[in-house]
Amino acid sequence: MNQDEVICSCLNVTRGMIKEAVNNGAKTFAEVQEATEVGTVCGACVEDVEKLIAELTSK
Repeated sequence: MNQDEVICSCLNVTRGMIKEAVNNGAKTFAEVQEATEVGTVCGACVEDVEKLIAELTSK
């Protein structure tokens, strides 16, 4: 997984930033959004972020 891959281009949120939020206890989209502000501008990344959260929390 490329930690530097940008998931949310509006706010330049990367996979690594989302992974860090999950590692710090965020388990839902709302919690990750609170930690990173991901998906708060145009919302185009929401589905990708939800999939990534599911992948990271299932391990």
